[in-house]
Order: sequence, then structure tokens, then C-alpha cells
Amino acid sequence: MNILEISHCRKQFGGNEVLTDISLTVNEGQVVSIIGPSGSGKSTLLRCATLLETMDGGSLSYLGKSAVRDEGGKSVYASAAELKQIRSCFGLVFQNFNLFPHYTVLKNIIEPPMLIQKRSKAEAVETARDLLSKMGLSDKADAYPYQLSGGQQQRVSIARALAMKPKILFFDEPTSALDPELTGEILKVIRALAAEHMTMVIVTHEMAFARDVSDHVIFMDGGVIVEQGNPSDIINNPTQDRTIQFLSRFN
Repeated sequence: MNILEISHCRKQFGGNEVLTDISLTVNEGQVVSIIGPSGSGKSTLLRCATLLETMDGGSLSYLGKSAVRDEGGKSVYASAAELKQIRSCFGLVFQNFNLFPHYTVLKNIIEPPMLIQKRSKAEAVETARDLLSKMGLSDKADAYPYQLSGGQQQRVSIARALAMKPKILFFDEPTSALDPELTGEILKVIRALAAEHMTMVIVTHEMAFARDVSDHVIFMDGGVIVEQGNPSDIINNPTQDRTIQFLSRFN
């Protein structure tokens, strides 16, 4: 089943086209990694997919429900009510955690399901405690973000995204703000989610991780998809000159 479908996405900033004719499909249980140099459009694509940026052209749908349709080359968005419903399909984990500093860890996790999904406090707390246990953070429920390491904060933000029970989880360079030791913590969590067949789209600079955990790898540069396919093919045996040049720095 298709969870996400993007067709012919275009995005400009001040006359500069940062995404050109991007199309991709993510199926249920699939892990898709997006790699490429800084400024290649990876994060902008994620922001368009999660409705944080508006597309200039192309269409976007979740579970067959249209969020954005293309009319004569222009993107037309669904109604606010429809978009609110569609937003519940996905979760997003940012590179700088984005936790509320004045809330405890537990409150950071229970607030969105209670406010947005109108879940009872008892249910939200039960879900949050289960997730904290899964993240190895059971003892941190009453701590505040400033009392945690970067790796712990990122695990809390993953728990917060999962508390909304999304169909697909997006990660925007989830380890880029972390040192190598803490990076390992987060990659371990994502590996565990992949083993549970969580549908994920991950923008990452971790090539070995992308190769080992993904079902599909997309290499972007200059706002276009240069090459995509089986992770070991793309990362070990790329065919496009630009991909070969980019990956030569990692191999």
C-alpha cells in the first residue's frame, strides 16, 4: 500500500528553483534514505512532504488522500480540515530536537496526542511511558530537556513523534547535531524501528547506515533526483558521475 506519493514536485525560493520535478512513492513498511550534498534540496523536499513548505507545482497524497493536487502546473492545497486529517498520518523528527524547554519529558510527549488527537490523559501517559521504556529513558520522565544529553533529547523527540501513532515517520538529519558516540544511540533506535517495519523517510549523511537499513536510497543534487534504487547498488556501485563523485568522499 502506498503511504506517500509525491508527483512532479517543484519549489522555488525567490526565483531560484530548489526542487525540480521530484517524484517518489513510499510503500508501507519501507525505509527510504535520501542522501546528497548540502544544499541539494533534501530538507526542502522533506518540508514540502510534511506541509511545512508549500509546493509551487506537483501533487502530494497520503494513503490515497490528496493533500495537494496539480492544476495546470500549479499546486492547489486541500481544505484546512482535510489537511488537518492528513497531518495525523505522519510524524517528523528534526535535527535540533525542538522540545519545549519548560515542559518535562513526559509533558513533551503527552501534550500533542491530548491537544491534537483529543486522547485522554491516562491513555497518553500510558503510551508515553511505554515509549520512554522502549527508548531506554524510563527514569527521565520528570526531567527537563536541559538535563538531558543531545542523544537523550533526540530519543525523546522520536518518542514524541511515535506517540501520535503516525503511519510514516520523517527524519531530517537526525544525527547531525550529535557527536559520533551519541549518533550511534540514535541510529540504533532507528534500526529497531526498521526491524518493526515502521515506514520511514530519512535524510542522512550516514552512508553505511543508509546502505544497511534502507530498502531504497535516493541520491539528490541540485534539486533533482540523480539516481535511486537498491541501497547496495547506489552506495557501492553508483552509475552516475555525480553520485560516484559524492560517494568517493565516504568510501
